[in-house]
Parts: sequence; C-alpha cells; structure tokens
Amino acid sequence: MSRTRPLRRPRWRSLLLLALLLAPLLWPVHYLAERYYRDVLIEQNRQTLDLYVANLLGTLRRYEVLPQILGDLPGVRAALEAPQDPAVLDGANRLLARTRAQTGADVIYLMNPRGVTLAASNWDKPDSFISGNFAFRPYFREALAGRLGRFFGLGTTSGKRGYYFAYPVRKGERNIGALVVKVDLDHTETLWGNTPEQLLVTDTNGVVILTSRPDWRFHASRPLDRVEQAAIAANQPYPTLAPPTLNLDTDAWLTQSRVLEETGWTVNILAPRTLLDRPVRSAVAVSATALLVLLLLLSLLMQRRRHYLERIALDSRAKAELEQRVTERTHDLELLNSRLKQEVLEREQAQQELVRAQDELVQAGKLSALGTMSASISHELNQPLAAIRSYAENASTLLDHQRNDDVRANLGLIRELTERMASIIAHLRAFARRDRHAPERVALQPALDDALSLLAKRRRAMDVELIRDVPDATLWVQAGETRLRQVLGNLLANALDALADKAPPRRIWLSVQSQGDLLELLLRDNGPGFSAESLARAREPFFTTKTSAQGLGLGLAICETLMRALGGELVLDNHPQGGALITLRLRLASPGVNLQPPEDPSP
Repeated sequence: MSRTRPLRRPRWRSLLLLALLLAPLLWPVHYLAERYYRDVLIEQNRQTLDLYVANLLGTLRRYEVLPQILGDLPGVRAALEAPQDPAVLDGANRLLARTRAQTGADVIYLMNPRGVTLAASNWDKPDSFISGNFAFRPYFREALAGRLGRFFGLGTTSGKRGYYFAYPVRKGERNIGALVVKVDLDHTETLWGNTPEQLLVTDTNGVVILTSRPDWRFHASRPLDRVEQAAIAANQPYPTLAPPTLNLDTDAWLTQSRVLEETGWTVNILAPRTLLDRPVRSAVAVSATALLVLLLLLSLLMQRRRHYLERIALDSRAKAELEQRVTERTHDLELLNSRLKQEVLEREQAQQELVRAQDELVQAGKLSALGTMSASISHELNQPLAAIRSYAENASTLLDHQRNDDVRANLGLIRELTERMASIIAHLRAFARRDRHAPERVALQPALDDALSLLAKRRRAMDVELIRDVPDATLWVQAGETRLRQVLGNLLANALDALADKAPPRRIWLSVQSQGDLLELLLRDNGPGFSAESLARAREPFFTTKTSAQGLGLGLAICETLMRALGGELVLDNHPQGGALITLRLRLASPGVNLQPPEDPSP
C-alpha cells in the first residue's frame, strides 16, 4: 500500500527574500516623511519670520517721523540760529533729553550745516556727541539734500550699534541743519530667544548686522565688490573696514529670507537640518518596525500552516494504520490523548496571556488618567502664567525708568498670581480625587474683576471693546472663590479666542440678571458663535475647534464640572444678533448668612 508523500515545509529563506522585496518600500516612506516635515518646518519658520519682521519694522516706524516733528520745535530752531548762546544751547539739550526719555530713543542730536553737533540728549554723559562732526555719515548728506536720511552703523563715539533717522531743519526754503534720532536695535536680538533656529539680518552690503549668534556679527555673507568696499571705508558702518567672510555650510541649514524694502535689509532664518533629519529618521524607523512586525506575522502564519499540514498528515497516517492493523488502536488513542494534553496546555498559556493583557490595559488606563490631569493643569495655568510674564516684562521696563514703586506693585501682583496658581493646582488635585467642597459666600464683582485683569493686556492688544452692565452693589453668590475665578477666566479666554480671527469691531458684553433665588451672569461676544456640532459636543473633554497649539479642548469641560460641583449651571447658546451667548447660573447668597469657610487650597 502506498504511503503519503511527506509535505515540504516552508523555509526561513522565503521570509528573507520577502524582506528584501519589501525593503525598497522604505525609500518612498523616507521621501514622503522628509517632504512633510520640511513643509511643516518651513511653515513654522515663515510664521516666526513674519512676527520678527513685523516687530522690527514696528520699532523703526515708531521713530521715523520723530526728526521731522522735533525739527519744528522753537527750542531746536533757536539753537541753530544762536549757536553761541549757552542758555539757548542748554535749553535745547534739556529738550532733547526729555524727548529721548519719553520716546525711548537711544540718542537725539542736532547738527549744523557743517555736520557739527550743537545739542544732544546725552550732553551730560561721558560719551556726549556735543561738538562731534558726523558730516561723513550718509544720513547727514541726505538730510541736507532735503530728504529723510536712513543709516545703520556702529557709533564712532559710543561704539554702539544703531539705526539713524535724519531730517532737515528748514528756515523758509533753506536747510539750516539736521536733527538725528538714533534707535537702539540691540533688544531685537534678545527677542529671538534660545532656539535651534538662528536669526541673520544683513544690510545692503551683505554684512551681518543683527544675529542671534554673536560670533556671526559684522561678517560678510558674500564677497564684497570694490564699490561696496569703498562705501564701507567712506561711511564706516562697521568696527572694521574689511568684514571677514561668514563661511556657512549651506547643506547644514534650511534658510528662509525676507527682504525689507524700506531698509534694504534681508532677514534670514536658518534652521539646522537636524530638526528635519530627526523626525524623518523616526518615521523610517517606525516604518521599518512595522515591516518587521509584518514579517513576524507572516512567519507565525507560516508556522501555523505547517502545524495544520502536519495535523492533516497525522490523521491520514492514522486512518491508514487503522485499516492495516486493528491491534494498534490503543496506540492511536494514546496519540490522541497526547494531542489533547497539548491543546489544554495551549489554552492555559492563552489564559495567562489574557490575564497579562488585562493588567496592561489597567496600567494604560492609569497613564491616561495621569495624562488628563497633566493636560488640565497645563490648561488652567496658562492664563496666570501669561499674566506673570506680562507683569515681569513691565517690571523690567519700569526698572529701566527707576519707577521702584510701580515695580513693587507688579511684584505684589506676581505674588498673588503664584498663590492663585498654587490654589488652582490644589483644586485640580482635589478635583481628581472627587473631593466635595461645600459652597461658600463669594462676591461676584471681585472675582470678575480679577479674571478681567488677567486678560486685560491681551484684550487691549486685540482691540476688544468691553461693554459691562454689572451693578456697583456687591452681588453675593454660593460658590468657591478659586473655582469661580477659574470658570470666569476660562470663559473670557474662550471669548477672546473666538474674536481672534474676526475683523474689528470686536466686542464682549457682560451683564447680570436675577431669576428668583438664582443669579445669571451673561457673557456675549460678536464672534462667529457656536456651530451645531460645537453646541452638541462643547462639554466633551478634548473636543475643540482650535489647532493643537491653541488649545486642548478642556476649558468648557472643566467649567461644566466645576459648575455642577457648585450647584450651578452652564448654558451655551448663540445670540439672535450673532455671536456666542454663555449663561452662568449661580445661587444667590445673603451677605448676612455664614456659609462654609473658604476653600482650603492645601493638598
């Protein structure tokens, strides 16, 4: 009797051949990933470049008309008409010094037709410009020609960089002098911050004048021709007459440029290629891992197929042996019993794998809860942190003007904000533990004023008009002070976000009305309002219509939870005249009733 032919088992070399065939798929993955991350990096750098150019042009345009205005002042003209009168010159010096202090200019000075400085805002300083002759500067020649002179260069007296605006002082149709305003641009470099991208601003000669890398400053980005070298020798804009060449590896940087027509400068952002190579390598590594997983799955399927074919062959041999030898039935039963034991063992192993998978799922749930708490804390602390940053920047400016009392007031506000941040963190921890605080008696107006003050700078920057219809008499409600301020701050911030893309006029209305033992605070804006999907899902955590850089979608979800904990209600709707309408309903509290003590911010 013929025997069944042994089955041929698949070899691992088949998997190796399959891997070699699939490996070329990594090349298009690399190409697509590099193209995608390059576009993302270019868009990010374009936005950063737009912001820096707008700030730089705003700084220059603020001082552009100042020489023309000051040239018409009688005190300035008197100094040119009576250059030998000490009293007249002293008055002009003090006038220019006061103007410099009010405008924030670096130096303001007055020159006669020969280029000699008669009066200057730094007349009483060691590096005074008085009696200095700057007739060799191009801005002086342009001013005497009746035009607005512009020039960037290193000061020959102060040794400090600056941008110069010069305008003629006229008497009738005759130019009798020039008034010059020097603008300090050093702070524009500090605005860049410590980022992998580098700033590079070159003038018409291709020489680096502003940069985030001090070792690149006053280096030539390209070879200089004879005309440019002669202009540098005549105008002396740099600390050297022969700027060294800046040798940059163009393959190591991704460069984006913007030409400023007003000044002839070129603003460049240089992003290191490592910012592109790292995510591309990660994408290729992920793809390679996926390919490896695919090969492992194929090997598993091949192994199962092999086991299946072996089982079929075993059944065939058993049937043949039953036909030949009845006496071997016991042996067949033993084989069957052995197979059953193997299956039981496999089921026990599968049960163990199931238990392990359940444990991993529980751990994933814990990590998800931790991520939600971290996102909540980040969302709630953004507003106080923004206010602290604003007060700190104001304090720096006030220190420059020696306004110590105002600086002390700003530091007090920063201390209050840090205490509030600690209270918010403690409240979020209590919120995560599902703590229950009994409502306390809280004054509505101070909490509302506090939330408005946190967003005042942003509201003024966006030119948003606040229309407030809240009575002066104190309104007492049953709430938690920290949680109420948290809710008001989130709702006002969302209103400003809704107005960000709207053209002026931008308005926010605040009003109060009573409904029995309830008090309703109505917040309305003239933005785009809620869409049908937003009204249905606005209270869901992580639902948002903003980009990932603008918000996490937790604000309204947190507000809804806090309001339920306070026994209040949050109503979302659209106003009939357009825009969103949010109603905050709270229970009224009598000023004479003693409720629970204030919320304890301690953990």
